[in-house]
Amino acid sequence: MNEKNERIVFDVAFQPQVRTDRDTRSLMLDVIIALLPVLVVGVWQFGTHPLLVVACSIAACVFFEWGYRKLLHKEQSIGDLSAVVTGLLLGLSMPSTTPAWVPVVGAFFAIVVVKQLYGGIGKNFLNPALAGRAFLLSSYSILMSTWAVPKSLQGTVDGVTMATPLSYLYGDAAMPKYFSFQSLFLGNTPGSVGEVSTLILIAACIYLIVRKVISWRIPVSFVGTVFVLTLLFGRNGDHFDFALYNVLSGALLLVAVFMATDYSTSPVTIGGQLLYGFGCGAITVLIRYFGGFPEGTTYAVLIMNLCTWAIDKGFHRRQFGVSKEDIAKEKAQKMAAKEAAK
Repeated sequence: MNEKNERIVFDVAFQPQVRTDRDTRSLMLDVIIALLPVLVVGVWQFGTHPLLVVACSIAACVFFEWGYRKLLHKEQSIGDLSAVVTGLLLGLSMPSTTPAWVPVVGAFFAIVVVKQLYGGIGKNFLNPALAGRAFLLSSYSILMSTWAVPKSLQGTVDGVTMATPLSYLYGDAAMPKYFSFQSLFLGNTPGSVGEVSTLILIAACIYLIVRKVISWRIPVSFVGTVFVLTLLFGRNGDHFDFALYNVLSGALLLVAVFMATDYSTSPVTIGGQLLYGFGCGAITVLIRYFGGFPEGTTYAVLIMNLCTWAIDKGFHRRQFGVSKEDIAKEKAQKMAAKEAAK
């Protein structure tokens, strides 16, 4: 009804909804395509064992999702490929020397405890892959922090394991010359299987943005915050190099592109996404400076996952056709009703 009490008829043939042929499966397939070059670089640097780790992780995630929904007589969801993406990300976030049984344990926690117990895809409030990695870090810290020497540095380093650039960055020892910006950019560095090559991760980010799988806001605000804060505060007097090492080292880009942008656990509002990315970056820097682990991205994103509902509430979108005056009037009516109830 309008102001003249005339009936208004809406033609449902012209709905305001946005129509698209994309579904969860197609989105997950794009993420898998973006992650395959990341896996290839990991295999090139660390040999074929990472393939076994990733394969066990994917198989375990798919099995646990299928088994849980089978036992509870729920509709199967493994066809949407979300379990495959979780397994792939979990496997890529581990050291190349990880025993094959470790990702199976992480997969159980990620799929059953974090995802399925809360209703499945879209209802979990933590990123399953990151939660699984955090569980493994707290349970098997030595296995999850033993870094193999990449093939490109074999012969340069005496030994089969080595410290990561972040360990030197926040330690007392000087950064070795073989950890140049170029080597970190190309992937000639130790670390988790999926974090070594900045070049490939940037290319993957561009692919996902072009395919409209993710927005630029979260990864750019996340990485940008880390760069700006480390540039401002610095360490050992060298601010710019210190900031650049922080961006190129560790799992920052892997987490910012593939995990912080998870639909279920990140804000949907524009302002909320920027604030979320800033929070992830700020907590990452805080953990790197004062925490017990040189890498802080995992716990930073998980903490911000818990704040997503509050962020979206603070940046909630105005309803179509509803003015600010209508919203203020509704709030006043609710406050009056509460006062009357007292």
